[in-house]
Amino acid sequence: MDSKTTIKQLKLKVKSFCEQRDWDQYHNAKDLAIGIITEAAELLEHFRFQSEEVLTKKKAEITEEIADIFYFLLRFSERFDIDLSSALANKIKINNAKYPVAKCKGSNKKYTEL
Repeated sequence: MDSKTTIKQLKLKVKSFCEQRDWDQYHNAKDLAIGIITEAAELLEHFRFQSEEVLTKKKAEITEEIADIFYFLLRFSERFDIDLSSALANKIKINNAKYPVAKCKGSNKKYTEL
């Protein structure tokens, strides 16, 4: 489904879901940002004191947490007119300059040493 669905379609789906429930009143920037970090913490909780095998054991629960984070990101970006594709492209451009392949690839240095 990822290959057939646009970000705009997802934003509109989330917008419609929220408008049907009159949730605009609760979805200010602060509360949506809190939602993102809360859901991210719930994702992290699955990995606490666990090996990487947790991903295969709890994939359904982890997938739900990722969907919650994505929901809040879509809602935030839709409410405050943030173009996610442009934002990501710009961030990759910034990171490409900050972390050039020649300095990073094959290096075991910490990011702080780059």
